[in-house]
Amino acid sequence: MSFKAWAEVAADLVAVAAGRAPADLVIRGGQWVNVHTREVLPDHDIAVKAGRIAYVGPHAGHCIGDGTEIIEAEGRFMIPGLCDAHMHIESGMLTPAEFARAVIPHGTTSMFTDPHEIANVLGLDGVRMMHDEAALQPINIFTQMPSCAPSAPGLETTGHEITPEDVAEAMSWPGIVGLGEMMNFPGVVAGDPKMLAEIAATQTARKTVGGHYASPDLGPAFHAYAAGGPADDHEGTQEADAIARVRQGMKAMMRLGSAWYDVESQITAVTEKGLDPRGFILCTDDCHSGTLVNDGHMNRVVRHAIDCGCDPLIALQMATINTAEHFGMERELGSIAPGRRADVILTSDLRSLPIEHVIARGVTVAKDGACLVECPHYDWPQRARGTVHLGRALGAADFEIKAPKDAARVTAKVIGVVENQAPTKALSADLPVQGGIVEGEGGVCQIALVERHRGTGGVTNAFVSGFGYEGRMAMASTVAHDSHHMIVVGTDRAMMAEAANRLSDVGGGVTFWADGAEQALVELPIAGLMSDAPAREVAAKAEALGEAMRAQGCTLNNAYMQHSLLALVVIPELRISDMGLVDVTRFEITPLFEET
Repeated sequence: MSFKAWAEVAADLVAVAAGRAPADLVIRGGQWVNVHTREVLPDHDIAVKAGRIAYVGPHAGHCIGDGTEIIEAEGRFMIPGLCDAHMHIESGMLTPAEFARAVIPHGTTSMFTDPHEIANVLGLDGVRMMHDEAALQPINIFTQMPSCAPSAPGLETTGHEITPEDVAEAMSWPGIVGLGEMMNFPGVVAGDPKMLAEIAATQTARKTVGGHYASPDLGPAFHAYAAGGPADDHEGTQEADAIARVRQGMKAMMRLGSAWYDVESQITAVTEKGLDPRGFILCTDDCHSGTLVNDGHMNRVVRHAIDCGCDPLIALQMATINTAEHFGMERELGSIAPGRRADVILTSDLRSLPIEHVIARGVTVAKDGACLVECPHYDWPQRARGTVHLGRALGAADFEIKAPKDAARVTAKVIGVVENQAPTKALSADLPVQGGIVEGEGGVCQIALVERHRGTGGVTNAFVSGFGYEGRMAMASTVAHDSHHMIVVGTDRAMMAEAANRLSDVGGGVTFWADGAEQALVELPIAGLMSDAPAREVAAKAEALGEAMRAQGCTLNNAYMQHSLLALVVIPELRISDMGLVDVTRFEITPLFEET
């Protein structure tokens, strides 16, 4: 959507503030939550012209003309629109338009998005598509150019690679605000020229470099990473992580997504240690469509931070002005002040934070949970829809794990899922051999990575535990962070093959099988990652998927998100890729069986 810069409308803003011209909109009689000064000022008005704030103060009667729209705040709090500092739209299973439609009623008016999911599938072309649909929306969706595809060179194969030249080109696009999370932290620490070139291109463009340091090591390696240039990090899981980052001049991004609960363990750096809260930012990272529809978005994160003991005004700073300042956009958004985009929420309580009225760029976009504006769609071409290429139909034999010769039992390495956290555990299990084939046992089931970008027919097999599945089942997903091949988890090899073939037929998504039949399907035809259907429809199918998983004994919170991360070879400890089983503590391919 076309939106005029402050400089283009400054004369109009001045005229309205001075009383020489009428405002387009006046919000009257509210409590101004000022995130610059961390205070609440009663009996204030906001006057808006050309989608920007012209005046904030008591009694804006001098700004009202015959055509001025009046919104009565009726004593409610007037807070800035909420900002999500780090997130991936694709993880909501939705396109930018449908994601916007889902979050607008929750008060999110600005998002800083990293489309590295689609970058792994479609490269720079896919990033451009996401950027272009984002630009059509009635709220602010800014794009960070993905930095790492593949995220761990030499340990996985992606559909496309991102190069320093791609990064340099994207920095000239109007909606690009920086470099997406630099996941290849070992590369930065080792001084990899490609990674440093991407960072340099971003810094030369005077834009923000996103970080991703997924290691508990806060020694020289962490300091080397900080020296490389990343300006923030969202991979902290404990108080010491947050403190280490802000002490090095980075922003500690604390996330509450659908499956990551990292706010409570880190916000004590502010609430108990007393560190300056302006170094801390709230974000979601990944939100499932069901979370968006049923629980909320950034409003959910702010409420959670408050429930964890954070002062409401500080929590709001962490979701507004702190984010805007971090991306160099504090003169555009993140506060209610002259010249800023008129992104305002009316709420009757700062703790429970009901989102009663949402205004974006001076236009009412939602009231009482209903989105009131259109969110235009991009015309996604066929090359973005036909992205699942298995090369051949798969059979049960493709999922057999052959045992060493004459072995009756084996000790196998097992990926251990950790509830509500992105890291996994590197476990081992003593497993039986039947007819020369290793079988899962006692909560250990099979996992496979099926190559889906180049049609090689390749299948990598291993073991996983933690889902709690009972009986014969299989689940397959073309959402498989970050290379986005296909992850299949199951206890029945024939159904694992059926599930994989089903996703090939529908062009991508998630399918769950039990008792020899499909129990749930979420179609994700765009890049095998997203649906352009409304969020409520996608969420209903995702809920049916969750019910099918629970019916087979899986009780993990948001187990689908855990499933989708099992190929994320930049987060410890053990993962799977198209090249094999990956030891992420050493960043090397490791054998499936322990040496005896």
